[in-house]
Amino acid sequence: MPEPIHIDSRWAQRLRSGEQPDAADVREHLLAVHQRHAGFTEAVARGCRDAAGRNSYEWLAEVIDPSRHRTVLDLACGSGVLAEVCLQRHGDAIELIGVDMSADELALARRRMPNPGVRLHQALAQSMDCIPDAGVDVVLCHWALTLMDPIEPVLAEIRRVLRPQGILAAIIDGDIASSPSYAAVHDVIYSAAQHEYPCYANADLGDARVRTPEPLAALLRQTFPDASVRIEPGLVSLDGAPQTLAQEATGFFYASFVLSPQARARVLAQVATILCADVGSDGRGRFDMPIRRLVAQL
Repeated sequence: MPEPIHIDSRWAQRLRSGEQPDAADVREHLLAVHQRHAGFTEAVARGCRDAAGRNSYEWLAEVIDPSRHRTVLDLACGSGVLAEVCLQRHGDAIELIGVDMSADELALARRRMPNPGVRLHQALAQSMDCIPDAGVDVVLCHWALTLMDPIEPVLAEIRRVLRPQGILAAIIDGDIASSPSYAAVHDVIYSAAQHEYPCYANADLGDARVRTPEPLAALLRQTFPDASVRIEPGLVSLDGAPQTLAQEATGFFYASFVLSPQARARVLAQVATILCADVGSDGRGRFDMPIRRLVAQL
């Protein structure tokens, strides 16, 4: 993974001065990160696999049943990894739509999938005018619901575009406490961000209710009162040389992009030390990431 560029967005500047960023600041910050580091999430997520050998994109794509699902929306499709997995599995049996707010991520997706049958649109999740009412059978969202705020308009749009008996499925954050090494890495990175931006803890990206099962299930039932909702725990892991692994793991966290170069160097050293604790006889360490798969069947 290339050395990250420090992002000094309006969101970061407001945090530094003790102000509370608003939703427009968050959106501008996310766009800045994805403009300068397009595709960064796939660098780690593609390589992290569970005990069955699946990465989180593959686990999410398993909800598609081509005998019942024809049109699939990849919401916040990013660089197109999930969409590519869906095409590899089902080919012409499904129609695929990708939506993302980042033109830079969509450019990567178009290069990855030159197939003209894949429709890619630049739009916000809160306002997907490019998709008609009841236009899709499945909405997939890989690790992006946790960044969307306000979340209620997003869920309302998903409800609008889904057909009866449709499915919403998403990968979301897992239980940090289920992996002590992940919790330690998380704490190092966020403590560093908190040190540089004293208000950071009060201005995390997205809606905190999406990160825990009970509040999330309650949110979903407000929008999809008749849906069957299940939230399944999972764990994916990435292995490698501790120094390389520390760089990859740290670069997966949005908080790492607001750290000064000096703070980031300290964080990398601390993360490498944590990951060295699990080094095997081959000299390779392991980074675990707890995840959850949300499936809401209308």
